Amino acid sequence: MKELAKKFIDKDCLIYSFDGGHQYEGVIKEVTDGAILIEKDGKVEAINLEFVMRIREYPKNKKGKKKSLVLD
Repeated sequence: MKELAKKFIDKDCLIYSFDGGHQYEGVIKEVTDGAILIEKDGKVEAINLEFVMRIREYPKNKKGKKKSLVLD
């Protein structure tokens, strides 16, 4: 998962985890052996890589803007 997560560095992503079904949103800044660092609104957050279930780029509409509603 670490090598796959590195492909999303500097991209705005949605990160889904096993721990209570949390969904994280932000720009992935760094991927280490045990965590992913994401930044959103100037704040940095670390997510345990062992709990990450899915990573995807934030969906965009036809005009290239972020979708206001994401249904998964």
